[in-house]
Amino acid sequence: MENFSSIEKQKSLDALNNQIRSCKKCGLHATRKHALVGEGNVNANIMFVALSPGAKEDIQNKMFVGPSGKVFNKLLYEAEIDRNMVFMTNLVKCTLPKNRKPKANEIEACSRFLNDEISIIKPEVIVPLGHYATRSILLKYHANPDNQNMNFKNINGQLLDFNGVKVYPLTHPSALLYNPSYETITIEKYKKLKDFM
Repeated sequence: MENFSSIEKQKSLDALNNQIRSCKKCGLHATRKHALVGEGNVNANIMFVALSPGAKEDIQNKMFVGPSGKVFNKLLYEAEIDRNMVFMTNLVKCTLPKNRKPKANEIEACSRFLNDEISIIKPEVIVPLGHYATRSILLKYHANPDNQNMNFKNINGQLLDFNGVKVYPLTHPSALLYNPSYETITIEKYKKLKDFM
């Protein structure tokens, strides 16, 4: 039965990925090389949701292959998690020019894709990486991200439960490129992921 469900999940994901690759819902399609689809284990317990592909990811059409990818791999290694055991995707599927912040309409244009990915993968725990991904996931589950208690700094590394949907916000690996001093505390938070495997 497990195998059958994997095949069905992959079929659904392939159909969704075709829609993502050909998407022109916002202006980002004009500056991208690729609309990056999610990748990883379709039966993963953990789904990472990053912000958007970086320049290297856009060129190579793969998740986490640039500088933040090296940090991400190190964090997974420290947490004793095999990258092949998780599923990774982005909030915004196209690269943001000059790493600028995403616009509301760009997040909105991609939101259905992310919702569909979550519905297909059915992860035990959703792990949004950084402020924007966390904010969007909170809104999806009707939590108020503007509430002080839901401020990213306050919930970073805290396991939240929204009617059975578990969310574990974490620092985006790219933050460590600018603030290496956060590495030790970030590794400790990533190590807790092992419990969700």
